[in-house]
Amino acid sequence: MVPTTELVIARHGEAACNVAGIVGGERGCTGLTALGRDEVVQLAARLADEHSHRPYAAFYATPRLRVLETAEIITRALHLPATIEPELRGPDHGNADGQPWADVKTAFQGPPQHAPDHPYAHGSETWNQYLDRAATTLQKILARHNGERILIAAHGETVEAAHTLLLGLPQNACLRLGFVTNHASLTRWQQPTNRFGRTIWQLVTHNDTRHLRNPR
Repeated sequence: MVPTTELVIARHGEAACNVAGIVGGERGCTGLTALGRDEVVQLAARLADEHSHRPYAAFYATPRLRVLETAEIITRALHLPATIEPELRGPDHGNADGQPWADVKTAFQGPPQHAPDHPYAHGSETWNQYLDRAATTLQKILARHNGERILIAAHGETVEAAHTLLLGLPQNACLRLGFVTNHASLTRWQQPTNRFGRTIWQLVTHNDTRHLRNPR
């Protein structure tokens, strides 16, 4: 079977808000750390090697600063500009943005996925609202690039949305299954067509960090 469509999601490198434990929305995200930039340089080198053999047809990124900085490094390596897709942004955190995650989770009695139909802060999306938005946007991108290789620089939550969509999972399954997505990791989906003309999405790799010198 030959893959007709391929989706590769690259998580951003380590960000300052990750290290500080701060909710990293539009206010809370202050970009990558020095380590995060180094991680992305290694990630970009691997992607550039892949791109030289089987070019990516399109490159998308989310608008959060840590992802924009990740995308800039990848663009320089691949010579492929990123299209910023606002609807792929991470969850809208409302008043939690910029606050310590420990305080937010204590007040909510768990992470956003814990009660996926309830806002975890004033003005925030619910987890299921985020999944609906991200999955709908991923569907539109995949339809736009049917039969092509697509690269997306995004968030760990984006990977969860892709898994929920393409595996046909219930919306709260990622919390129960415990998907771990490290910084600067790659997750790869392929949609091959068999000799009968049937297609199905296949998860080829999840949380691939082989390109990192010191994966965590």
